[in-house]
Amino acid sequence: MPSKNMIPKGQRHHSVRAQYVATRGVEPEPEPPIPVFDFEDAEDEEGIRHFTADPAASGKRLDQYLAQAIPDISRARVQLLIDAGQVRVNGQTAKPKMKLAGGEPIEIEGAPVPPPLHAIPEDIPLDLLFEDKHLAIVNKPAGMMVHAGAGTTDDARNRGTLVNAILFHLNQLSELAGDQRPGIVHRLDKQTSGAIVVAKDDSTHRKLGDMFQARQVHKTYIALVHGHVPKDNITVELPIARDLVRRTRMTTRRADGRQARSHIQVLERLSTPYGPFTLVEVKIETGRTHQIRVHMQSLGHPVVGDTLYGAPHLIRTAGLHPGTAGPDETALSLDRNFLHAAHLAFIHPQTGKPIDTHAPLPEELEHFLASLRFTPLPPDPNHPSNQPDQAPRE
Repeated sequence: MPSKNMIPKGQRHHSVRAQYVATRGVEPEPEPPIPVFDFEDAEDEEGIRHFTADPAASGKRLDQYLAQAIPDISRARVQLLIDAGQVRVNGQTAKPKMKLAGGEPIEIEGAPVPPPLHAIPEDIPLDLLFEDKHLAIVNKPAGMMVHAGAGTTDDARNRGTLVNAILFHLNQLSELAGDQRPGIVHRLDKQTSGAIVVAKDDSTHRKLGDMFQARQVHKTYIALVHGHVPKDNITVELPIARDLVRRTRMTTRRADGRQARSHIQVLERLSTPYGPFTLVEVKIETGRTHQIRVHMQSLGHPVVGDTLYGAPHLIRTAGLHPGTAGPDETALSLDRNFLHAAHLAFIHPQTGKPIDTHAPLPEELEHFLASLRFTPLPPDPNHPSNQPDQAPRE
């Protein structure tokens, strides 16, 4: 039986045709940009941040608007704030789906606090580069998170991390970073391997934190990037902030980013059947999220394996000389970033003795390099030695 809401048969064709014809070929107007709210600097003495919804928020959900207006807080943390009743609109506790009209007073009380999580010891192999009663330096493998993150289930968040491993292997850890991150002074990305320092007591943790802040801890990374870096030594000084469109990425294109400085030195340039590559050593003065990855991408030389910042999933062979065949079916791939924290040096915060540790390049990166170095280049068909002999004319 036809629905009572169905448009009569003779009117169906005409119901939308006029609107369609009127808008055909007309580009929709872009949405107005959402101004960014400075979350850190807007806190009053009572720990409450006050601001007014921008007119561009009209028609948007509260959670969608806050995620755009406060880009330095993840969507998961915005959800935590709203679910915990820490966000008020017009003086009333708000729901995530609340539609805004623009101009509403918004209050955010406190900071987003994830559910309590207590890391548990796990018998995970641990490669210790240095250890004494105050601290340890661990060679973290790629694929391991340093500590539990937000946005996943409790079970997934609380297993397989570096924290789980050090809780099992080390007798004690500092408690300054809380139950979720005992001993953790700094971090490495999940797909980055190499040296990371862990504090065993609160005094050491506090002093190490001050040393990182004062840039007294020297960190050196090894990376393989796509293309030939033109200069032997480059310093990149570009601010880094969260990408407002792809929020899992960072970017150098926002004027309000935090200062970041990376010193890049070329170790080797490789010309291979898979294209040009450069092996570089990178020393960083700051420790921004994804700093080396973002700075290398800004130069047009993404880190090999770093698909988030433009590196290809598969690295195919390609003709390097005019006239050679196109890509073939032989391809290389790397299921991690070719980025390794190779060297960590600082003065021991308790003993005053110099600590200088080196983490060897992981086996999978050595093998990948070898596959590039020892794959012969295809012959150049235009070289005279590769031209067919011409029979002499009579």
